[in-house]
Amino acid sequence: MKKIYQIFISAQVLIIILFPTLIFGQKNVSTNLAKYMQAQVEVNNFSGTVLVTKNGSVLLKKAYGLADYEWNIKNTVDTKFQLASVTKQFTATAILQLVEKGKLSLNDHLSKFFPDYPKADSVTIHMLLSHTSGLALGFKEIAISTINVDSAYSEIKKMPYEFLPGTKTAYSNIGYYLLAKIIEKVSGEKYAVFLRKNIFEKVGMKNTGVSNNDSIISKKAKTYCRTEKGFIHNPYINWEVNIGHDGVYSTVEDLALWDNALYGKTILSTEMKKLMFTPYSSENWGYGFIINPFYNHGHQLIAHDGGFFGTMTSFNRFTDDKIFVTVLSNNESFSHIIGYGLSAIALQKEVELPYKHYQTKIDSTIYDKYVGKYGKIEILKIDGKLYYNNVEMELIPESKTKFFRADNNDRTIEFIQDKSGICNSVILTKGGVKEVVKKNIN
Repeated sequence: MKKIYQIFISAQVLIIILFPTLIFGQKNVSTNLAKYMQAQVEVNNFSGTVLVTKNGSVLLKKAYGLADYEWNIKNTVDTKFQLASVTKQFTATAILQLVEKGKLSLNDHLSKFFPDYPKADSVTIHMLLSHTSGLALGFKEIAISTINVDSAYSEIKKMPYEFLPGTKTAYSNIGYYLLAKIIEKVSGEKYAVFLRKNIFEKVGMKNTGVSNNDSIISKKAKTYCRTEKGFIHNPYINWEVNIGHDGVYSTVEDLALWDNALYGKTILSTEMKKLMFTPYSSENWGYGFIINPFYNHGHQLIAHDGGFFGTMTSFNRFTDDKIFVTVLSNNESFSHIIGYGLSAIALQKEVELPYKHYQTKIDSTIYDKYVGKYGKIEILKIDGKLYYNNVEMELIPESKTKFFRADNNDRTIEFIQDKSGICNSVILTKGGVKEVVKKNIN
């Protein structure tokens, strides 16, 4: 009895010792997440909302910046943001619901719904969902025009295929626009109505819907584009035609409800979710999601990002770790990069805080040492300047060995030299997350 009592006391002591450590560990992660985001605000002028959860517990939920620049109205946690291409997962879900009800087949051809569309006999629903249809990216010019629905379809039909359907992979907004129109044809309901009845209401997403050009939506953030002269209003967007690949607006809290619903069977059966979360190409596209992309930190990740005229969004589900990270921005802040940094912190990896980068003058002859291929990255020297992959991404020196990308200060490259002065590797930093890449040997 005495021995049992001693074991019991020892267990109690162990719990007392471990418990503060567990609490401190979670608090430490939350503190680091908050510090990281505050730096994103101060250094990169982030505007939007962020939510990070683990096992359903909130690690960070906060709003930053302004929803309306003219009236100086701040973003709040329940501010609604356009989701851009994060919309695609809802389109894919709606299609799979129709498949589950027997109203569609993934092997159905586009010609069944749009017999006049070019090569429609060669394109299947599966191809549209998995970005293997060969249809063009498209849509930017159509989306900001005042064109009507019929005229938009006529213009889309004129866009040439990128490749023979089913032979390659290329991301296509056109494909998801056509999926939205197929949802309407098969269900007999408008895309917005079908999503509301069959997804948003069932999940309890009361602050989520599909945009149009008439409705007044409370607490919806205005969007702003970044220019060299400062922020400007985003252009007019024609929401009558900009659907399927875009169109849904939501809040971080509603997206957390959606993330949780995807673990259950209320919206999709286990069989349909398996189809959705299976990668179908070398680029790992599933249906409405990308599966285990290169930015997964070595953990199981189901994700999608979005960006369109002022809107930048990121949606990340680390399903084995039960970590959810979403970042919504209304001023073109790099949400995908921020989401990458936040995910690393949540996974308790070391992350560098954003900081101000300042250009310094150095002797450009040293650039000759740096030129070459490092993994999939090529460093180029052209007219005394250093470039990252192409002439659109100049590298600006902040020291003799460290450079930041002109298009994104949160992405840096540091050249590592051995004792003989030969550069044989680089440290790539993206959103504060470091990666060492060795120079390719010819």
